[in-house]
Amino acid sequence: MSFKVAFIGAGSIGFTRGLLRDLLAVPEFQDIDIAFTDINERNLEMVTQLCQRDIDANGLNIKIKPTTDRREAFKDAKYIFSVVRIGGLEAFQTDIDIPLKYGIDQCVGDTLCAGGIMYGQRGIAEILDICKDIRETAAADCLLLNYANPMAMMTWACNHYGGVRTIGLCHGVQGGHSQIAEAFGFPKKEVDIICAGINHQTWYISIKHKGKDLTGKLLEAFEQHPDFKNTEKVRIDMLRRFGYYSTESNGHLSEYVPWYRKRPEEIQEWIDLGSWINGETGGYLRVCTEGRNWFETDFPNWLKEKPMEYTQENRSEEHGSYIIEGLETGRVYRGHFNVVNNGVIANLPDDAIIEAPGYVDRNGINMPQVGDLPLGCAAVCNVSISVQRLAVEAAVHGDDALLCQAMMMDPLTGAVCNPQEIWQMVDEMLVAQEKWLPQYKEAIANAKHRLATEELLPTNPDYKGAARIKVKSVEEMAQDREAANKNAGEADKAKERPAASK
Repeated sequence: MSFKVAFIGAGSIGFTRGLLRDLLAVPEFQDIDIAFTDINERNLEMVTQLCQRDIDANGLNIKIKPTTDRREAFKDAKYIFSVVRIGGLEAFQTDIDIPLKYGIDQCVGDTLCAGGIMYGQRGIAEILDICKDIRETAAADCLLLNYANPMAMMTWACNHYGGVRTIGLCHGVQGGHSQIAEAFGFPKKEVDIICAGINHQTWYISIKHKGKDLTGKLLEAFEQHPDFKNTEKVRIDMLRRFGYYSTESNGHLSEYVPWYRKRPEEIQEWIDLGSWINGETGGYLRVCTEGRNWFETDFPNWLKEKPMEYTQENRSEEHGSYIIEGLETGRVYRGHFNVVNNGVIANLPDDAIIEAPGYVDRNGINMPQVGDLPLGCAAVCNVSISVQRLAVEAAVHGDDALLCQAMMMDPLTGAVCNPQEIWQMVDEMLVAQEKWLPQYKEAIANAKHRLATEELLPTNPDYKGAARIKVKSVEEMAQDREAANKNAGEADKAKERPAASK
């Protein structure tokens, strides 16, 4: 088989190298064309060099075509992976630090809450331009496989405004599936799940082991697990009160709802610092910063290490390669995908991006109807969907009034801040991120004027959050090279989680 696959944001070592390995592990795909594109020439060069070495070591006659001209990369592409982070770590820092001045303590800040909403403003501005280039240069039936966060907002914009067929992909369902199997003490392959909701707030509404329904017994299993009872306190509490387990990690989930991070003195009760993903303040920013610094410094040593082997055994659980395999070969694949709802989940809005079970073969990507989510689960999702819809419309139209309304409706932001504080915080964030927000030119000029001329509400710029940990130096990371390499090289930076802190 011969077709073209392009990666945009290819300088992202964790996603790009792993997804390429998965793709080229398919025997029929050993003659495909690969193009990488990124705005950072140095990162693009390093990742291309590393991936080309993997390809050569596996005996394949494929030459990656790297370019900073994305239209060239997209030309005639049938599939495009998006792994972009618009604004990079520079913008990400402001997503965490500015809300922190107002008391909004985020663990990740890339999906919802103040950071996720602003990340969406930057990402949507760029992804719509990317979609335009795809429409004009790629194959007519091109499929965009979006791994970029905020997943639901980005996928929403592509499908409703970008004119490009887009599916959103995440590894959250697989991670929770593994936890559930471990909690019950069964091999994962023996535990069947149905998971439905919205990305990062997807609910395991059916759990079966060899046909026996275990859904109602999950709370007891988690409460008795020696590690999970300490590392997943937020998820267990949500399971206790809503009856179903949610896909996303303890730290992530805690920033999507209003109850667990609104009072600084209570945050420590709900988190664990054994791993950043259990709730550390700015935890994902820290590990991403450490990973970037390590890769850029240690890159020459990566070229001396053993190349990746393109085998089925080494293939990850990321959905992307399996979707392309199903579409091209007809082999059936079942996964959980982010798509426009259109009735798949009956009590969520049709225009929303939902995450639900789907099947792929030569006939396409098919989404069976789930029906109604449990009422409480649907209520949690519907709050977030309202925030997403406001944020998408704000980003598409450069409407700062809608942006402020999205922030007001956001559960954690609204729990911590009053309307005046939210309006001022939005002004600060717009100004700080000006170079990535072309659609807000007029709004940013007005925000600058207000910040310069009006009496400002007091903030706490010295507040570091309830659980902030210092970024490790390269020298400190060098003391455990294996851990540093895993952090820099993995797309899922919390796949392996240490036990709970003592």
